[in-house]
Amino acid sequence: MSLLDNTNLRLLDLLQQDGRKANAKLAESLSLSETPCWRRLKRLEEAKVITGYQANLDRKQLGLGVMAFVQLNCSAHDTASVHEFEQIVDASPNILSCHNTTGDDDFLLIIVARDLDDYSHFVENVLRRLPGVTNIRSSLSLREVKSTNRLPLF
Repeated sequence: MSLLDNTNLRLLDLLQQDGRKANAKLAESLSLSETPCWRRLKRLEEAKVITGYQANLDRKQLGLGVMAFVQLNCSAHDTASVHEFEQIVDASPNILSCHNTTGDDDFLLIIVARDLDDYSHFVENVLRRLPGVTNIRSSLSLREVKSTNRLPLF
């Protein structure tokens, strides 16, 4: 059996729709008994195909009304500077994701904040202090059209 056979892909799709679905319900949806379904799930977890489980939260309900897409340029690309940069980014709960990118910019970050004052404070006290950062460009989200973590499996 391939790790990513059709049954496991269907299992992953069901979990992306509802990560709290009980094993019995998963097994029923896949036309499996519970034990083989549970084994498949454990194999996917052990292989790090499934990296964790979490609740999807509404950021606005939690008072995080601002979402910014930030493009950064860095002057320092040595190992020590990059390592320090990545540690600071990783430790910041306001930074939802950080990508080292091709093109004109070195990094693209997605950042949330309570409001514009909070975002301004974050830029001044976190982003401008990142090692080697020479340019910061922000684009603020006016309206979120789509947001998902679900991966296309079929």
